[in-house]
Amino acid sequence: MLGLTRVNHIGLRVGDFETSRDFYAKLGFQYVTGPSGPEPVAIVEHPSGININFILNAVKPAQGDMATNILMDIATKHTGYTHVALEVEDAELTIRQLGELGIALSAEPMTHPTGTSLFIRDPDNNVVEFIEYKGLKNLQD
Repeated sequence: MLGLTRVNHIGLRVGDFETSRDFYAKLGFQYVTGPSGPEPVAIVEHPSGININFILNAVKPAQGDMATNILMDIATKHTGYTHVALEVEDAELTIRQLGELGIALSAEPMTHPTGTSLFIRDPDNNVVEFIEYKGLKNLQD
């Protein structure tokens, strides 16, 4: 067993640094450093300790074109990470706060055995889930 202690960061390839930085700032992420390095990479961090590395080498869609998320928006299901799930204390409060920020849900809230999930899309059409997590105790074998 590896001595894993936590997830260190989320690597997210984005089309435009300023657009992504400003969007995630609405969610409480603060600019840390960058862009720097050969990729290049810029880092933002939430007060909860969640860290996102923006990888700034994506092909930008043409003006007015909406990027397609190949893992979520086409019929053929490719392997890969489909979304990140960020835990929140209160799903209803999160819905209200997102609305106040002008961020629309991309699907109806979903209640399931482990909690309540809300979904949004970031400027690059990446899926972000917010989950009011109830735990695995409700699941049966």
